[in-house]
Amino acid sequence: MQQVFKRPESLRDIQTHFCPGCQHGTIHRMVAEALDEYNLRERTIGCASVGCSVFLYGYFDIDVVESPHGRASAVATGVKRARPDSIVFTYQGDGDLAAIGTSEIIHSANRGEDITVIFVNNTTYGMTGGQMAPTTLVGQRTSTSPYGRNQSKDGAPLRMAELLSNLDGVCFSARVAVNNPRNLIDAKKQIKKAFRYQAEGKGFSFIEALSACPTNWGLSPLQANERIGSELLPYFPVGVFKNTHNL
Repeated sequence: MQQVFKRPESLRDIQTHFCPGCQHGTIHRMVAEALDEYNLRERTIGCASVGCSVFLYGYFDIDVVESPHGRASAVATGVKRARPDSIVFTYQGDGDLAAIGTSEIIHSANRGEDITVIFVNNTTYGMTGGQMAPTTLVGQRTSTSPYGRNQSKDGAPLRMAELLSNLDGVCFSARVAVNNPRNLIDAKKQIKKAFRYQAEGKGFSFIEALSACPTNWGLSPLQANERIGSELLPYFPVGVFKNTHNL
């Protein structure tokens, strides 16, 4: 019998610890498949930050550097400059990259650092108690916004893929979602493209992935997945916002 589906070589053979319905594992798999397809595993270094992303070292069979909260893109900059032949990527959440790490991500992108950033947007601080994040939707209730996000007081949710696409140093910026087969196919395509650009020395690439957090949303896995389509996608549309090389 022909085997048509297997674990990517870039992922370790271990049991997941993520909450039921969490889609980090799905995104992990697509990143690993990209590394395998382009034969990049042996020279890839991941930079994990604080949050659910911190467990990168446990799931990927690659070298991983731990970064202070929000500083993964700064650490990745140092790693890439010290090891320019390496493939360097960060894996960060919205409470990390878009809050305490705003300065680091904007300046790394503006400088055009030759790294790939995987940004998981589930509109909440996933690990530390479900606090309001910079991407929390207006009206969304969290542990620190029990009456819902108030735009007049808290501002509007940040659209990071669009924001970074305005910077000259960015060669590729896209938003994907992992809530249905059609979006999964597109997500895999865009993630592969982001790593291909780095492998070819094209510059800074950014992938924002809309993902579910059933535990902190207070929903079942099915309800959380449906929420991506009904609430997140209308505000955070998927698409490519900058592609300077048209691959």
